[in-house]
Amino acid sequence: MVRKHIIFYGSVQGVGFRWRARNADEHFSCTGWAKNEWDGSVSMEIQGEEENIDKVIMAIEKGTFVRIDNMDVKTLPAVEREYGFRTG
Repeated sequence: MVRKHIIFYGSVQGVGFRWRARNADEHFSCTGWAKNEWDGSVSMEIQGEEENIDKVIMAIEKGTFVRIDNMDVKTLPAVEREYGFRTG
């Protein structure tokens, strides 16, 4: 189980990015949150198995109009007893 803080850059706001993230997280048994930032990026903390986190990112990228140009990724300590995925 790992937790990552990821900042996504590109065409990531106003294109259903967070909605796709929430659906993919539930499908691949991940938890966390995603929110739009003032600079046009999207911040996300996601927790789960490493391969499932990769699958979530691939599912988001498959979305119409979503274009991820760059990602800043940091590994964080896992959060115990976290349930679900929130968007804000």
